[in-house]
Amino acid sequence: MVRRSGSEASCRDDARNAQNPTIVAAVRETWRAAKVGLLVLLGVAAVIAVFRYVDEGSDSGGYRVYALFEDAQGLIPKSRVVIAGIPVGSIDRISLEGNKARVDILVDDSVPLHEDARVAMRTESLLGEKVLVLNPGDATLPRLENGDRIQVVRESVGTDQIMETVSEISQDIRAVTRQLERSFGNDEAGNRMGSALEDLSEALAAVNRTIQANEAVVTRTLADIEQTTSAGGPRLVAALENLEQITSDVRGVISNRRPELDQAVGEVDDTVSSIRRASEQLEEVLADVRAVTDRTARGEGSLGRLTSDETLIDEIEGTAEGLNNLVGGFARLQTIVELRSEYNFLANTLKTYFSLRLEPREDRYFLIQLVDDPRGDISVTETQVTRSGSPDPGEYVERRVVRGDALRFTIQLAKRISFATFRFGIMESTGGLGLDLHIWNDRLEINSDVFAFGVQTLPRVRARLAFEIVNRLWVTAGIDDALNESFDFFLGLQLRFNDQDLRSLLPFLGGALSGAAGG
Repeated sequence: MVRRSGSEASCRDDARNAQNPTIVAAVRETWRAAKVGLLVLLGVAAVIAVFRYVDEGSDSGGYRVYALFEDAQGLIPKSRVVIAGIPVGSIDRISLEGNKARVDILVDDSVPLHEDARVAMRTESLLGEKVLVLNPGDATLPRLENGDRIQVVRESVGTDQIMETVSEISQDIRAVTRQLERSFGNDEAGNRMGSALEDLSEALAAVNRTIQANEAVVTRTLADIEQTTSAGGPRLVAALENLEQITSDVRGVISNRRPELDQAVGEVDDTVSSIRRASEQLEEVLADVRAVTDRTARGEGSLGRLTSDETLIDEIEGTAEGLNNLVGGFARLQTIVELRSEYNFLANTLKTYFSLRLEPREDRYFLIQLVDDPRGDISVTETQVTRSGSPDPGEYVERRVVRGDALRFTIQLAKRISFATFRFGIMESTGGLGLDLHIWNDRLEINSDVFAFGVQTLPRVRARLAFEIVNRLWVTAGIDDALNESFDFFLGLQLRFNDQDLRSLLPFLGGALSGAAGG
């Protein structure tokens, strides 16, 4: 293998450089222009970043949460708070709480945070701007309310930690250097190094020969590069002019909004002063609270005796539990009002019902009902008559059925099992039983009643079919007193209201009654 000295290779390189002076000059000129463009881009980016920093953070809506950091260096009020790179709030205040930094965060109302939410500090740009990155957490967990704390915090790496890491790396490098000294610090290792350098020289010579063999290709490549830079020069100049125009526009925007920015800074100063006054007042209130708690801890005053007397505490807990059970029962009580009118075709009369259902539970209720029946209340009397001194002496029983004009009442206890409801109690001023069948999501009801035992020859049997044609409005039809001579059939309408309907109607009824009284 023939080895060539370095001087011969250098002479050949100088010769090639002499042949292409124009190419080298053009490359250097392009590199200088690119450096100028890069500096301009960095300056524009810095101006835009400062503008965004000043312009953002003016929104005061949303709710506040806070987090505790070991080190909040690099964070300032009004810094951005983002989720997935999208701003969702800003830093409201940074204060000291114990030996940690408390960072109060203002978050938009449209962004919910949950109990396992996480917050981390991240460097956003080369200028050192730091932002807080939020992770909202699991949507199935409860939301954080105004003033709650974000428990999971990921601290950022500080400068001291970086310096410690660099120190550890330098110690590792020193150890490696010592190892290299032990490995190559003798004659045998030096000979091996010399052999390796000779091999490297031969490899470089082979690379040089490869470049010489492909010199034409390299020349064409440089020519293409020169042509590309010549064609792209005007575009680069136009891009720089556009950057200059953008910089001028940004400067104009900042100048135009200078009064607003100064006003915002003044408002921030007023806010800080208000916060300072509030903190002083809070310290006074806390001092008063501390005095009260000290008296309570010593057992002084009513509250102190209440917290120290175990017997009194047990009595109060028992009373509170009883009140809780009583109030809970009233809170679960459902009230349903029914108004029903039925026309009896054979008797040519109109029968009206007013019903009140009290439901302490869904499967049972108490029924209180007033009935206006034009046929009146039926009463039966039997009189034993003895005939004497007549052609046909003897005794006989006289039975009289009297109808009186009076309201009837119904008081029954009902129990629902599946789709059937069983009722018993007083029905239309006599003992009676009832059965209701609920079909088609409770929109169709079949009612049957048996009552008035002993009043007539047979008890009174009534069957009714009710269907809810629209919300709260029912149509009814059926037969009454099917087993006796006073048999009749009827057709009617029914209105049924619950608690919510009554609450909606009461204001209008009150206004109507007030108007009638005033008239």
